[in-house]
Amino acid sequence: MEITKDMLIGELIRNKPEAVETLMRFGMGCIGCPSSQMESLEEAAMVHGIDLEQLLKALNA
Repeated sequence: MEITKDMLIGELIRNKPEAVETLMRFGMGCIGCPSSQMESLEEAAMVHGIDLEQLLKALNA
């Protein structure tokens, strides 16, 4: 499964629970908050000041 910028964080976590470790490493500590379930990776990266391309590369590794 390729992880894309449009994927919702909730969807990612349901389909690839091991991605939580990568998200936390990039500074997304609010994985469990309700809004993260409806937020795309692109939106979350923007809010947290994270380089989206680096995040996607790490998640797809």
